Amino acid sequence: MATSLYHDIIFGPIHSRRLGLSLGVNLLPSDSKLCSFNCIYCECGWNIKGAKPRFNKRDDVNRLLREKLGEMVAEGTPPDVITFAGNGEPTLHPEFDEIISDTIAARNEICPSAKISVLSNATMIGRESVRRALLKVDNNILKLDSAFDDTVRLIDDPQGEYSVARTVEDMKLFDGRLIVQTMFLRGECGGKRVDNATESEVSAWLALLPEIRPQKVMIYTIDRDTPCETLEKVSVDELKQIAARVEALGIPCSVAG
Repeated sequence: MATSLYHDIIFGPIHSRRLGLSLGVNLLPSDSKLCSFNCIYCECGWNIKGAKPRFNKRDDVNRLLREKLGEMVAEGTPPDVITFAGNGEPTLHPEFDEIISDTIAARNEICPSAKISVLSNATMIGRESVRRALLKVDNNILKLDSAFDDTVRLIDDPQGEYSVARTVEDMKLFDGRLIVQTMFLRGECGGKRVDNATESEVSAWLALLPEIRPQKVMIYTIDRDTPCETLEKVSVDELKQIAARVEALGIPCSVAG
């Protein structure tokens, strides 16, 4: 399947399955992916081995965001949300905290109705500056694709040290001010069977949610092209069954199939 990159610092707006009319912000290179995961389902494709980290400049991000927000407001089509996503993991940016502060100021001045969301794989939340930034935004959306380290290695392929236990402990530092996002899929990749929608997987994942105490859970399945071509969607019916079990814990859960 063909995957794609975001070639601009500010991209969209696009209609997000989970967030509404979303204006995207890419803090990462426009010609390659830069991520602390190498997910088998990532629409941006695979990481490039040996690539040197490059980031978009804070001043450019602020200037271009302000220009686009002003344009959208003038046209009568303000975004529902400003979303930090793009070509990899946005919290890798060394000035992430400062950029979030700039964005809040721009939003408050130009488009106060818009929410600010960050889609993160949660690998950097052990850093105090990253947690501080994420606590400022409206939607702090953190990935947790499995309760098992082996499954995370299969699906997300962390590019450094990673453990579910450590990630959960770091998530607990947000005191409930986060949204957990999980991709459910199955199939094969690299000759290995992958399925995080089995009963053992789902039960173990559900058991972590009361510890984390998220304000909401978002579950979804494959919707776009993936670098591993032998993956399969999990049905909407299955996702709804998982969502019902989340809501039985007293946690709201949205489904995007």
